[in-house]
Amino acid sequence: MKRLNEQEINDWYRKQPFFVGANFIPSSAINQLEMWQEETFEPGTIQRELEYAKKIGMNIMRVYLHDLLWEQDREGFIDRINQYLEIADTLGIKTMFVLFDDCWNQEFSLGKQPEPVPFTHNSGWVQSPGAKVVNDPVQWSRLEKYVTELLKYFKDDERIAIWDLYNEPGNGTSGDNLGGGTEQGDRSLPLLKSVFKWARQVDGLSQPITTGVWNFSDQFKELNEFALANSDIITFHDYNPPQQLIDRIKNLSQYERPMICTEYMSRGSGSTFEHCLPLLKKYNIGAINWGLVSGKSQTIYPWGWSKEKGEPDILFHDVFHSDGSFLYPREKLAIKRIDDSN
Repeated sequence: MKRLNEQEINDWYRKQPFFVGANFIPSSAINQLEMWQEETFEPGTIQRELEYAKKIGMNIMRVYLHDLLWEQDREGFIDRINQYLEIADTLGIKTMFVLFDDCWNQEFSLGKQPEPVPFTHNSGWVQSPGAKVVNDPVQWSRLEKYVTELLKYFKDDERIAIWDLYNEPGNGTSGDNLGGGTEQGDRSLPLLKSVFKWARQVDGLSQPITTGVWNFSDQFKELNEFALANSDIITFHDYNPPQQLIDRIKNLSQYERPMICTEYMSRGSGSTFEHCLPLLKKYNIGAINWGLVSGKSQTIYPWGWSKEKGEPDILFHDVFHSDGSFLYPREKLAIKRIDDSN
């Protein structure tokens, strides 16, 4: 699949609804592995929680996969992906799948996943494929097989809106709940380039591909330039207050391609539904906030939170409690207003 030109991708975007949705993991799962492994895959929970999203007009979910799941049980993994897609599609919800991720824990394994660390944001989230593999090209042959076979299988699936090839490349250990370490930075660029190459080799791929920019420091300059130049659509993360979000939008608009903010909404840092969602709508930028239902990921707690700090005054991410009630009922109007204006 060649990179879509400006006219092709803008024509594609005009045919889409205004995308508004969330990064989704069921409340019963602490990470990608627990969401998808056969023993802990819960279609009933997925159905119930996507219904919460549907009732406020959300029409897209960003959902993380993991390369080890392909290694463990390819056919079973495909079956469970199809089950998820059937549930979402029945509710009128498209999916953006994420293939790789440089965030959080570097050490992980298949099987039973750890219990949440109390009061800790994303204590069990895991990288894919993990920094050790990212930095060892000898191991990439299995990653190439994962990317090409997965995309070939789903290349014509209209339930999938977009492929997000790599979440926050270069993040490394900076997002790890244990703290310390250094960011991968451009050390992740060779794998990112390879992932785009593998995806482009899939004949007949009908969905656009992208990788979001998230760190705008000089350390990430080369990595960002590659991602922006090679993505069919521009995706980005922004957890800043409204004025800084506007500045980011204006900067990225120079690429004259459709844009989706694939992570935003962190109440404690000033990124809110009430103030940021209308701005994204105004500029016709798809809006995918972090978190749908509060659960084992514990993203209601801010980054760097701990038990010693007790309950935060303001819950950080997520929209709903597990019973479908709102964390903050006033936000229902802000989100629903966007749906009503479509």
